Parts: sequence; C-alpha cells; structure tokens
Amino acid sequence: MNSVSRSDSIGGGGRAAGGPNPAQNTWGRDQPIGVAVLGMGNVGTEVVRILREHSDDMRSRVGAPLVLRGVAVRNLDTDRGLPAHLLTTDADALVARDDVDLVVEVIGGIDPPRRLILAALNAGKSVVTANKALLADYTGELAAAAERNRADLYFEAAVAGAIPVVRPLIQSLAGDRVNRVVGIVNGTTNFILSAMDETGADYSDTLAEATRLGYAEADPTADVEGYDAAAKAAILASLAFHTRVTAADVYREGISKISSEDLETASALNCTVKLLAICERVPAGPGEPSLAEGGKERVSVRVYPALVPRKHPLAAVSGAFNAVVVEAENAGRLMFYGQGAGGAPTASAVLGDLVMAARNKFYGGRAPGESVYAELPIAPIGDTPTRYHVNLQVADRPGVLAAVAGEFAKHGVSISTVRQEGHGTGARLVVVTHHAVESALADTVAALGEMESVTSITSVLRLEGTEE
Repeated sequence: MNSVSRSDSIGGGGRAAGGPNPAQNTWGRDQPIGVAVLGMGNVGTEVVRILREHSDDMRSRVGAPLVLRGVAVRNLDTDRGLPAHLLTTDADALVARDDVDLVVEVIGGIDPPRRLILAALNAGKSVVTANKALLADYTGELAAAAERNRADLYFEAAVAGAIPVVRPLIQSLAGDRVNRVVGIVNGTTNFILSAMDETGADYSDTLAEATRLGYAEADPTADVEGYDAAAKAAILASLAFHTRVTAADVYREGISKISSEDLETASALNCTVKLLAICERVPAGPGEPSLAEGGKERVSVRVYPALVPRKHPLAAVSGAFNAVVVEAENAGRLMFYGQGAGGAPTASAVLGDLVMAARNKFYGGRAPGESVYAELPIAPIGDTPTRYHVNLQVADRPGVLAAVAGEFAKHGVSISTVRQEGHGTGARLVVVTHHAVESALADTVAALGEMESVTSITSVLRLEGTEE
C-alpha cells in the first residue's frame, strides 16, 4: 500500500528521502498553507482545536503558517465554537476552493469521503485521512490519483489512533524485512474481553456496560464482528509486505460467540482471549515450488479471537488500549502500545500527518508512491498454519479418549495436551493441538461433531503467541 519511505503517505516520486532542504523551499515563509477539515465529530473537533490553539508552533514546525479555511459539517444549527464563516455544509465547494492546499478527511465511511478525497487529489491537493474502511478497499484508486496529480495521501491515524505504527513500518524498518505483524487494533473488543476476563461476566452484560460507558457504539457490529479490525489488518499487511491487500482478503471472525466459560478455560491454561489482527508471511501453497525451488511465499491476513499466553506482551494490553507487535528479520520483535481511539489521541496522529504534508508543500517535496512490487499471493485461511484449543463434552466411558485422539490423527493433526474434567454421565475433554493447517483442523472438528460419543463441541478457539 505504501512504499518504504521517509513518510507514511501515498504519492508520487519526487525528491529523495532524508528531509527537505530549506534552501530549496518553493513556498514563501509568509504564504499561508490553507487547510480544509471535512467532518467535526470527536476527531475533527480536536483537530480544529489543536490547529487553532497551536498555530504558532505549527508555523515554526512547517516553515509557513497553517490557516484553517473552513470546516464541512452536516448542519449549521449546532454551536461548534467557530466563527460562522468557517462552517459550511458544502464539502465539495470547500475542497474546490483555490485557497485550500491540504484537506483533512475525518468523516468516515466510503461515500462521500471517497468522492471528496479523489476531488482533492485530482486538484493536486494533499490529503490526510483517518478512514480505514476507505483505505482498505480503495487504496489503489486513491494512490493512482495521488500519482497522477503529484499529491500526497497520509493516513497514520487510520490504523491505531495515536499509536505511530504506520510510519515505523515504512520508515524505521525501510531496510529490514517484516515477517509478521500481530496486534490488538480495536479498543471496543479489547475492553469487552478484558472486562470478561477480569470480572467473569458474560458477553452480553459486558457489551451493555461498554455501550453505557461510551466504548461501544449503539450498533457495535463493525467492532464486535471484526470488520473494523479487518480493515486495519488489510492496511498493515499492505504496508508490511508491499502487496495490495483489501478487506475482502482478510479472514474475519468476531467476538460475539465468546463466553465466560471460554475465559475460564483460557485462565486454566494461563491464557487470556484477545481479538487479534494477524498478518504474516507463510510458505508457498500445496503443489507449488518451495522458496528454495524458486517458489513464491504468500501473505496470510486474518482477524479472530484467540487464546494468548499470559506471558505474551499482548496479553497485558487491557481496557480500550491497542498494541501492535512487529517481527522483523533483523530488528526482531518491536511493540507499539497506546490509545488506539478517541478524539484527542487520533487527532494527534492526524496533526502529525498534516505537518508532514504541509512541509512537503513548503519545501516542494513529495512522498513516494504506493509500493506493491512484491505482489505476493494471498493465502486462503485453509492453508494457514495455526493451533487449536477444542472443548468437547463426551460420554464418560472406556475408549472415548482413544477414539477422539484417533480422529485428530486421521486428519494429520498432532495433539499437544489433553485434559479431562468430570466423571459420571458425561465428561469434558480439553484438547490443545500442535500447529497444523487450518483446513485439517476444521475437518477434524467437523468429524468430531459427527461422533456418537461426542455430546457437543462447546468451543473452538485458536491459540496464538506460543513459541512453538
């Protein structure tokens, strides 16, 4: 999605990375750089506030004054604490104004942001956005528009709020090879799962509490069913592996089926449950040449709830916080942690991008273009290696354990541990596997469900973050 560069943006070629040369600036020091803000929700309000309150600092950092030309809102009836001449309901006209040089889009959703961003880019105006849903599906189109018109597209705030993870992926690790990115990138689901783990409450009660406290939307579907995390995973994978990945390429499961019993079982294993976004390189597919034989590795991108050992750094990320762990060939494991949402934290990332875009205007610099040179194929979930934790209710009689173990062996799945609980009319088996491809694990679970001695399959969770 991005090229390895000195900035987290999509644009054209331009001057070499390494910072602008003050002697080559093309913008007068007293010539204002006009900024339009589209949207004035929680994030937009904070962007406007910081931009106005710290205008002197912004001028010093950029080299020229940043001037707010206008803010597009849905209606003009609400008192927003701004002079009336700065507010408009006509976002298209605001974007088209000759005195607007940079556009900040914090509306969210696909349309009208897609139309407005394209209009800005086609007019040669650089754009800063926090719109992960749009970027996850339309990066190619936006990148092409930026390239044609020598404009930049910045989006640090689209992935993890205030956490600077986009820029390190394409700047600090520019000379390294990223092999894996795994993270907690949705604060709502992390708050719910953390609360379930700490209190023992069930999912529905915890979701209601999250809604009451403002951590969950009235319609929480995008969060709890993993759509938000999937969009962010697509962006992270595109950056890390120089391959265009869309939300449709991401395997997705949400947390709505996680029960308090799942958290109890996790605790017995010295684990917790987290909704993870996982992006990693995996081997070539079945029947294809291996890497040693000139074959091509693939990219696996997935979002699902998983057991995470307590000793793993992501297990300690609680509440509405986010964290992303990047594993690179030479740098090793790096962890980025902080507030992944909220008006002021997200606005901080937006303003950082705005300063970068404004500096490019002032110095005549450009950000590199979209980097998809690797063109790695996307691995289907069935080919992805993982581990399973399977919770079974079984008849308590001789031979059942052997029959269950035999079903795993039949599908080529090796068992790591088995624990039996209960006696009498029924018992519970808890099986943890070694790594196997997802399709083999799924086939095993399906076969177990057909066994006469298996009363029910209580839960199936993947296990991530182990050293195996």
